[in-house]
Amino acid sequence: QLHGIYIVAQTTDGIALVDMHAAHERILYERLKVAADAGHGASQPLLVPAVVETAEGDAALAMQHRDELAAAGLVVDRVGPVALAIREIPVVLAGQDVAAVLRDALADLGLQGATHRIAERQNELLANIACRSAVRAHRSLSIAEMNSLLRDMERTERSGQCSHGRPTWTRVT
Repeated sequence: QLHGIYIVAQTTDGIALVDMHAAHERILYERLKVAADAGHGASQPLLVPAVVETAEGDAALAMQHRDELAAAGLVVDRVGPVALAIREIPVVLAGQDVAAVLRDALADLGLQGATHRIAERQNELLANIACRSAVRAHRSLSIAEMNSLLRDMERTERSGQCSHGRPTWTRVT
């Protein structure tokens, strides 16, 4: 790992310099997209719902965009004027701070308004969820984690760019 941001990997003719956040973001985005395209079959019910306190407007926004959130794997109910219960999460986000993911998703939906097509909003929502859930800079990865990330890149479509278009790796011969 280099500067807490890059993975340096040996190739047959040189090295590959991998931006670990951008690569992980693309991997998560493709997994979320596959799950959403399959009808959000890759969500996981929570044994105990995660209750999130929000502004009243955000709670209303969550109910207004409930279907889009569910398509992304976040099943949310309003349980009070300013409280939301997350009942299901995308499997790929297990162990993540789902309350923060929901707040970020609501912020994105609030900014986008109702003028965009549902598919575009869903893809943007999935891209933002993937970005915010991907490994962060300066997180020290073990050799096994780095190898796993590189193997996942090999199996992931369009792994050369993150979901926002940033390159995930470059080769130096």
